[in-house]
Amino acid sequence: MKLTYRVEDGVRLGTLLWEFGPGWRMISSAMLGGGIGPRSWVLNAQVVAGYARMDPVEHLLSLGPDGDGVGMMTAASVDGVVRAEDGGVETFATVGLRVPTWAAAPEGTEDPELAPMRVGTVNIVTVVPVAMTDAALVNTVMTVTEAKSQALIEAGFPCTGTASDAVCVAVRSEGPQELFGGPRSEWGARAARAVHAAVRSGAEAWRPRDFK
Repeated sequence: MKLTYRVEDGVRLGTLLWEFGPGWRMISSAMLGGGIGPRSWVLNAQVVAGYARMDPVEHLLSLGPDGDGVGMMTAASVDGVVRAEDGGVETFATVGLRVPTWAAAPEGTEDPELAPMRVGTVNIVTVVPVAMTDAALVNTVMTVTEAKSQALIEAGFPCTGTASDAVCVAVRSEGPQELFGGPRSEWGARAARAVHAAVRSGAEAWRPRDFK
């Protein structure tokens, strides 16, 4: 993982880059490189609060290296990234909770985080050193999300996340494929504990000063 800085609109912003190289497959909800497929890098770029550019994919591409990768955005300070490890699974989380949100909110509930554009505020990158089937990848995303919500609630935030969180799970392309990624499977349990630890730590350390 490499942390660099750039200046946009007069604001100093951080960018995290993980360069995996060949041999990795990823599942992600990110705007850039989302879905399931071979990917060689992951980018988590801090942007200004109230991000209003209408070309976020092109913006992310301009910040990342060549090749296929995953690009996420957040208004949280990425230099506060938290890393946790469990049984060979690594998780990295950037946590911003300016607008904590319940997933099942009443219809018509206004969320200021959605205007003018969705910008991920709890971004999670989880690296699992084995191969997985597509179904197991989806299962692992469920597990990561459940562990995130558990950590936020335990940290005292009345939410399941924010309205624009993003996740990326990276696994090996080759080797015997794991069939399961649920919280009681071998690798799912490890991912859950790593995510829980990282998000819990990030949530407890979060302060509104991340948004100026």
